[in-house]
Amino acid sequence: MNKQEIIDKIIQKKEFSQLPEKDVALAFENFDKERYTDEEKVKLTRDLLRKAFSAFTSKKILSLKDKSPEWILRKHLSTRERLPYYEKIYWRILNLNKLGEQLSIIDLGAGINGFSYNYFGRLKYNVNYTAVEGIGQLVELTNNYFTKNGISGKAFHLSLFELEKIKSLIEKQKNPKVVFLFKTLDSLEMLKRDYSKKLLLEIVPLADIIAVSFATKSMVKRVKFKAKRNWIIDFIKENFKVLDDFEIGGERYIVFCRSKSP
Repeated sequence: MNKQEIIDKIIQKKEFSQLPEKDVALAFENFDKERYTDEEKVKLTRDLLRKAFSAFTSKKILSLKDKSPEWILRKHLSTRERLPYYEKIYWRILNLNKLGEQLSIIDLGAGINGFSYNYFGRLKYNVNYTAVEGIGQLVELTNNYFTKNGISGKAFHLSLFELEKIKSLIEKQKNPKVVFLFKTLDSLEMLKRDYSKKLLLEIVPLADIIAVSFATKSMVKRVKFKAKRNWIIDFIKENFKVLDDFEIGGERYIVFCRSKSP
């Protein structure tokens, strides 16, 4: 099989059918080597995609459109541990730099984080929310929720590796702008090493505040990770102005903005 035929076979499996082809192709590049058979390439690529996206998928919620947002967030592996702390997290991020009550949030690698929209209102923020997500089923689920509840938001089915499209989307939003990258950078690095640095260098100048987060404990066994992620934390400190750095609910948040220096 040629490269495209192998990629087509990879996405024949339902769980990968609505992933951006860009992400699938990047995962495939890791195993596009002569020592692997075509079947091994398919299997290994699927295993990597499963590892990169597993925290953001849940079969339990994909067909459910009538449950409360809290129920959805509680059933989803990536947002369940954040649920008791949403108000505190959002207040701590959005209360910086005196952004005001009206703002745009661009949530990159959003998963189903759009279901936390009501927490902005509880904090008296009027938010126009833009989600970017690679799993098509979650994009559809989020947009259904927004439409049904009259929420000022929209989810877009895009790969975060489509950098020019991501930049264009951010640029179109009204100021002030806040970009979320919650538990997203690790997944990007699985597919393309050091892409996180390139992404941040390109998007930080387009926003007022950037907030990234990393899991500090495994989401199932709740065991604390030994990895400190100094490679990206040092990069952020060297290139941008760090506004806050805190840990809550098994997640570390670093909030920063473009440096004031020329």
